[in-house]
Amino acid sequence: MKKHLFFISTLILNILLISNFLKGETTSDSSDIIPALQDTIINNQKLKVYKFDIKEQIAPPVWRTTQKAFKAAEEIGADLILIHMNTYGGMVDAADSIRTKILNSKIPVYVFIDNNAASAGALISIACDSIYMVPGASIGAATVVNQTGEVVPDKFQSYMRSMMRSTAEAKGRDPEIAQAMVDPTIFVAGVSDSGKVLTFTTSEAILNNFCEGKVESVEQLMAKAGHAEYEIIEHELNAMDKVINFLINPMISGILIMLIIGGLYFELQSPGVGFPLAASIAAATLYFAPLYLEGLASHWEIIIFVIGIVLLMVEIFAIPGFGVTGALGVLFMVTGLTFAMVESIGPTPFNVNIVPLTKAFFTVIIAIFLAMTGSLYLTRKLLTTTAFGHLALDTIQDTSKGFTSATEAYASMIGKKGVAHSILRPSGKVMIEADVFDATALSGYVDEGEEIEVVSYHTGQLFVKKI
Repeated sequence: MKKHLFFISTLILNILLISNFLKGETTSDSSDIIPALQDTIINNQKLKVYKFDIKEQIAPPVWRTTQKAFKAAEEIGADLILIHMNTYGGMVDAADSIRTKILNSKIPVYVFIDNNAASAGALISIACDSIYMVPGASIGAATVVNQTGEVVPDKFQSYMRSMMRSTAEAKGRDPEIAQAMVDPTIFVAGVSDSGKVLTFTTSEAILNNFCEGKVESVEQLMAKAGHAEYEIIEHELNAMDKVINFLINPMISGILIMLIIGGLYFELQSPGVGFPLAASIAAATLYFAPLYLEGLASHWEIIIFVIGIVLLMVEIFAIPGFGVTGALGVLFMVTGLTFAMVESIGPTPFNVNIVPLTKAFFTVIIAIFLAMTGSLYLTRKLLTTTAFGHLALDTIQDTSKGFTSATEAYASMIGKKGVAHSILRPSGKVMIEADVFDATALSGYVDEGEEIEVVSYHTGQLFVKKI
């Protein structure tokens, strides 16, 4: 009898345990909770959720915000990072850096797509551990395009397909679907038609395991994810963060480069040291300072830029024509400006990713071209219009009316001989009858001590030739 009672009681206990287990499997969404969060939930601890926004074009400022947010989350011991997203995409290199940061994060990352996660936004979203979307939201359309919206060559599409595919694999999502968001030629049976880039609605994303649930708010997201007790800490940008984010925007960087080059050009066109040089120095400071503070620009990049300016000045003021020194100066300036915009991925100075380096190079070249053409245009307009014509002297000092800068002493020197008091390249000093005068060689160089003859005199300058 005791054996029967023991058998019956054991059977009842097993039935209760099994039913309890099945009940736990079918209630709420807690079965989908990431293992890294289980200890916090089991111990009934309040979840620390660190939240930050991606609601703008994916670019260096967003990458900077992501880095600071992840660092802050680690410092406070956050249990979960939540990204509130609404973006149409942006720069591939910045998106790649962000998705790599998410994939390597020890803290689980959720993303709340509040309307749009297009292009680079889709790549970042797929890297997250869980995706939640509002009704009517979209994710996908990750084809790589240029600034004008035109599809770039296939080698860039191939790189994006690879990133989407590997990111989906890392998070247990279908890699074929992920790369179909990039390439319209990829056919996924029952999901996409060949010839159209794949974009999911919220319901389609849920059906194909690219979304964990449809929610309308962060509170609904947390409830859907099975987190009842939680505390949300918002990532806030201080005034300095906002200024730096503004200055490292590629468009603003391009404008600053234009001011640097334009200021130098205007300074060379005007005597003395004035406003153009001050504007150029201020623009250079605003360009390099935030990049240096963020670890993008190094000492060598700033030094090589300064050396480039020095070489260019030497070419203009000390060496006639435009030769090796001037070419090296331009090369050094372009190199410094370009590498300052790109993050180093290794210990050596030139160890960088080729894609962002190429974009930075073209940004610098285009900015320099616009600065030079704009400077030439403004120079002509400012000094010929009635509004600014008074800045230039337009009165003709006709010699027939008695205006002359020549004196009898200078005029009488024509035909006289002397020696070069300094090297004439082509301008310099000459000595005639124990007096030193400014002079310009008509052709070639004249070394110090060589004999010269005065050929002509005008505009306050003696013109000489080597005997």
